[in-house]
Amino acid sequence: MQTIECHIENEIATITLNRPQKANAYTQSMLRILDNFWTNIEQQARFAIIQANGEKAFCAGADLLEMTQARAEDALDLFSQRVFNRIATSRVMSIAAIQAPALGGGFELALACDLRVATRNTWFSFPEVSKGLIPAAGGCTRLSQLVGTSIAKGVILGRQKITAPQALQWGLIHRMVEKPQFDAFQWASNLLTDSPLAQQLAKEVLSAPSLEKERLAEAILYERKNNRSQKDA
Repeated sequence: MQTIECHIENEIATITLNRPQKANAYTQSMLRILDNFWTNIEQQARFAIIQANGEKAFCAGADLLEMTQARAEDALDLFSQRVFNRIATSRVMSIAAIQAPALGGGFELALACDLRVATRNTWFSFPEVSKGLIPAAGGCTRLSQLVGTSIAKGVILGRQKITAPQALQWGLIHRMVEKPQFDAFQWASNLLTDSPLAQQLAKEVLSAPSLEKERLAEAILYERKNNRSQKDA
């Protein structure tokens, strides 16, 4: 059985975490596979849906057995952070389809995606501090950017769980649905009609906002429209 699968069709990639007996906790091997998949995805797709099998969890984070063997050097070049940041900064738009709780690194994987859909009964948490660690694969940074430092402290330091309705209210998820995998695919399919370049530039500006970047991106898009108009004339 493959622990992680990838299928690409009509410019939409579907990545499936398939380790339900371990709450879809990821191993270093799974991260390497995901990293390799992403190379193909960037060549062949405009959208990527990250989903999971099983009802226990979307993803429970890093494999606990491997975590007991982790060294300081591993954290200084944290592979999960690199892979998740690759997803976050990729030209490919990503949608997390969250069918069950997302904990620790699983929550960080979801936060690395551009869009998130989840069921009403799911929830999110960062239990790392109780284990003598911190959310280091982007959790501290991305959560505070999305909801503010005060709420992030409550979740990370206070170990508060975030319910799906709370997540929707705070903008952590964009849709609360019964079938997130189906909804994510339909959403991606509908967005295929939008301009790929406009999507890419908007994502880049939103990732590191500035008025100057907005003007430059718009100038590129104006120039492209003008060139097309001249060719059609």
